[in-house]
Amino acid sequence: MNKRHAFKNSSLLIATIIVIAIIVAISAVINFDATGKKGNLLSEEFNYNIENLGKFDPALIHYLEILPPIDTGLNETSAIAVDETGNIYIAGDTSITVFDQNKNRIKNINLTQEPDCLTVSGDRIYVGVIDHIEIYSTDGENIETWKSLGEPAVLTSIAVDKNNVYAADAGNRLVVRYDKNGNIINRIGKKDPDRNIGGFVIPSPYFDIAVAEDGLLRVVNPGKHRIEAYTAKGDLEFSWGKPSSNIEGFCGCCNPINFAILPDGSFVTCEKGLTRIKVYDPDGSFTGVVAGPKQLTEGRSASLCNIPSQCQSGGFDVAADSKGKVYVLDTLKNIVRIFEKK
Repeated sequence: MNKRHAFKNSSLLIATIIVIAIIVAISAVINFDATGKKGNLLSEEFNYNIENLGKFDPALIHYLEILPPIDTGLNETSAIAVDETGNIYIAGDTSITVFDQNKNRIKNINLTQEPDCLTVSGDRIYVGVIDHIEIYSTDGENIETWKSLGEPAVLTSIAVDKNNVYAADAGNRLVVRYDKNGNIINRIGKKDPDRNIGGFVIPSPYFDIAVAEDGLLRVVNPGKHRIEAYTAKGDLEFSWGKPSSNIEGFCGCCNPINFAILPDGSFVTCEKGLTRIKVYDPDGSFTGVVAGPKQLTEGRSASLCNIPSQCQSGGFDVAADSKGKVYVLDTLKNIVRIFEKK
């Protein structure tokens, strides 16, 4: 089952509402100035030019690509992770394919279903398969399968720390916190005005999480164009990020979609539509670019993802290793591109 299917009905409903709103807005403009003699009444921020949006000062690019990319050999890919030794794990088809740091394929772990997400912690591989977590050893042995979360759960990211396993459930718009035995402790992110928690806005199946060195869980809230920090008990500590077409912000319907944390605590973010990989310091201030749309899409047409129905597929994933290298999984070409700081 493809994780996008779980979003089909809700996305169509949201898209319909948005389209109706757009039609009403257009009608109002037409009725107000049917001849067009007054010109375009919309502000410049609404006049998106994709080519212009994709341009930025080349001096902001702080990384170089290590060529050639890795050909995963998979027909469909969904997620990437890098372990402490530098081995690269790719989720795709019905398997986990493993490459060493020299780009040599060293292992293939067969799964029973298509994987949607994964993370590696010590000698364990945690794999999200639609509505549940499966655990494998790095040798490929199936160790455990946890109980299904039921419908409409769609797991899109997993994060692990010393005592907890967190699963981002895009279907229910919540993060599920487990103990290491697979027992649910609590859920994080439910809308609660008394705790200043507005809830997660997840228009498409991209909902990423990671635990930072400060012990706080970082969660992407893509519909609000920001990354939020939570305690294990679910208290919202702070957030950063803003909607903007400028290189410093996140544009489109719902970005960033994925992120990784560098050894110095900085964040590498990944956007879809206008594909951009960028770096922010631990406090969320923009510091530079890994790669822009011209480099990442290589002639493929770019388009902003403005409504949920446009945002269900095509998002890249990103990971980082202990040396600060950035690994970008191109889910369209099914290749891995590796970047290192200049």
